[in-house]
Amino acid sequence: MGTVQNSRQNDRLSVVFAVRVIEGGEKGFLEMYDKLRKSVAGTPGHIVERLGEPVDDSRQWVITSEWETPEHFFAWQQSEDHRALVAPLREWVDSTQSLRFRVVKETVKEKS
Repeated sequence: MGTVQNSRQNDRLSVVFAVRVIEGGEKGFLEMYDKLRKSVAGTPGHIVERLGEPVDDSRQWVITSEWETPEHFFAWQQSEDHRALVAPLREWVDSTQSLRFRVVKETVKEKS
C-alpha cells in the first residue's frame, strides 16, 4: 500500500503543457522539442522535463516539467531566449493547453 505524503516542497511548481501535433508533423515537432529540452536543462530552478507520446492516434503529446519555484519557471517562460526557442515549435502544433500547479499531496509506493 502507498503512503500519502503532504508535500514539504510546497514552493515547487509542476507544469503540464499539452500540445496537439499537426498531422504528419511528429518528426519536426520532435526535432524542435530536442532543442527546447537541451536548453531548459541548464535553466536555473529546472528540476525535470518529460515528454509523453500519445498511445492512440490523437496526436496529443504532453510535456511535463517541475521547477524549484514558480518564479524560476516564469523567469524562463518570459525570457527572450524562451520566446525565440518556442516560436518554431508552433509550426508543428495546432493547439496547446498549459496547466501550472503545486503538488499538495503525493502517494508514493512503499519499498518492500
